[in-house]
Amino acid sequence: HRELPELFSMIASDRENRVMILTGTGDEFIGLGEGGPNPLAQGRIRPASWEQIIFEGNRLVLQLLEIDVPVICALNGPVTAHSELAVLCDIVIAADHAYFQDAPHFPGGLVPGDSMQIVWPMLLGPNRGRYFLLTGQKLYADEALRLGVVGEVLPAPEVLPRALELAAELATRNPLLLRHTRHVLTRQWKRAMNDDLHLGLALEGIASLSARHFGTDD
Repeated sequence: HRELPELFSMIASDRENRVMILTGTGDEFIGLGEGGPNPLAQGRIRPASWEQIIFEGNRLVLQLLEIDVPVICALNGPVTAHSELAVLCDIVIAADHAYFQDAPHFPGGLVPGDSMQIVWPMLLGPNRGRYFLLTGQKLYADEALRLGVVGEVLPAPEVLPRALELAAELATRNPLLLRHTRHVLTRQWKRAMNDDLHLGLALEGIASLSARHFGTDD
């Protein structure tokens, strides 16, 4: 949340880059960590801390979209938090055991922010997107392929080699072609983020701050 925006910014500033691959380590792409009660959902975060979270959350998405070369996601496993980082990539290659889920937000007691409210209705359609967000659905790789969320599904050991193969092919192309293609492919996302990314994060914070008073007379 804090360091990836800085990394994305540095990658975007390096004009020698031709392609970027984003992947995870271990069995998951991004998970929920150790679990347990979520202090955000319980309203135990101060307003100043929420302001920092909103600042970071905006930059996390926007700096990824500022990278002006093709971005490939090698989805090595399940992604239960910040799935926008995977599906905002231009090409998504998923391991056959991977799945998408937005576990921390509505199922965990938070308004769908972090661009979840933008990304999934755009990818799945309004009704399926809302179902995905409100029910905590696990969208498995084979279904994600059928719905057009990912481009390929492969056995886990083949995912990164395939991403590297595609990256090598793309890197042979004219650098201006690569940058300008990325530009036209991200314009729709950037417009949507400019309209609603900050709003979603702000409403997430307001609902969070009210959580400790829910069910009381205060």
